[in-house]
Amino acid sequence: MKSLRELYRIGRGPSSSHTMGPSFAALEFLARTKGKGAVRYEVELHDSLAATGKGHFTDRAVKDVLGERRTKIVWIPDVGDTFHPNGMRFSAFDADGARVAEWTVYSVGGGAICEKGREVQAKEVYRQKSMTEILDAATRTGTPLWQIVDDAEGPDIWDYLQRVYSTMMTAIHRGLAADGVLPGGLRIPRKARAIYIKSKMQAENMRRTGLLVAYAHAVSEENAALGEIVTAPTCGSCGVLPSVLRYLRESLGSSEIELIRALAVAGLVGNVVKRNGSISGAEVGCQGEVGVACAMASAAAAYLMGGSPRQCECAAEIGLEHFLGLTCDPVKGLVQIPCIERNALAATRAVVAGEMSVLSDGAHVVSFDTVVKTMLETGHDLPRLYRETSVGGLSRFVRR
Repeated sequence: MKSLRELYRIGRGPSSSHTMGPSFAALEFLARTKGKGAVRYEVELHDSLAATGKGHFTDRAVKDVLGERRTKIVWIPDVGDTFHPNGMRFSAFDADGARVAEWTVYSVGGGAICEKGREVQAKEVYRQKSMTEILDAATRTGTPLWQIVDDAEGPDIWDYLQRVYSTMMTAIHRGLAADGVLPGGLRIPRKARAIYIKSKMQAENMRRTGLLVAYAHAVSEENAALGEIVTAPTCGSCGVLPSVLRYLRESLGSSEIELIRALAVAGLVGNVVKRNGSISGAEVGCQGEVGVACAMASAAAAYLMGGSPRQCECAAEIGLEHFLGLTCDPVKGLVQIPCIERNALAATRAVVAGEMSVLSDGAHVVSFDTVVKTMLETGHDLPRLYRETSVGGLSRFVRR
């Protein structure tokens, strides 16, 4: 598995696969063409990138790197690839119009880019390849899950996770203070601030739901407004984990060290899915985004509630299992409807999943690894129109 730096990416929304990934790819191509006399670029966006790229501001992300005036975007939604639906072909031309470089690359989710069979600029840092192997290591050595992260990545990872945590909390703070309408044409008003204020006037049983929903809305709305967030594991699902961390900080009195260690535990869960399944909505639907975010937040919640490694794995399994088959159908290709409410719902589910796991002994029939395998197969069986193409599901019937 790769470093948690590859999972938790800090950047601007609204989409890790359609905005961050293409931006990173453009930066890589710019570096590859340095010194080759390139004066003009052409970027073909294929399949899902072309189908929903305008709503995700893919063209803006690429042009911001390569240059607005010297970059042509070609939208080709009917050209796909069996390797991955988020394909891009970059071409560079010199002053005489000769092609000096060409590169095909894929945005595979969470901001990661990949050539066929090889992720770009990333290496394996974990010996473990599954949750079963992670639990075996924890049981054999008697160490907590976060220690596996420390052993694999070294002490420098904690400075990075501190930055990740700070970025998440800042996004909540900004989102709770903001008013107005989200960009993109759906005329969706920000709701986080109003929900937060109302939640503080509710009885205790309503206050918990209100706070979790407010925090998830705050981050998701910042993402939709192109604000700075953290992929957890994607931009479209970035509101779930921060919401759970802040709520449990307040309700349990968790220390910052505990919260950052919970981030590491959640990261192991996300890494397992990224390696053995998918976190790309275009490939497996929203189960790979919000479903995985719920699994990550569930494991973090169980850890903060005093759960053992086995109970954390149980929580992650509960968190993902009940999102199996969830389609990705953003209205007009924007990460707003139904994405923002899904983040809020997943945050509330994650806390419940954490509680369910610590109330048990952690023993359960279906393993997390089994759910990940099921999720991948289910996603591949979903018809294409239910995988982030905005031609099926809610996106077909909702018009604004």
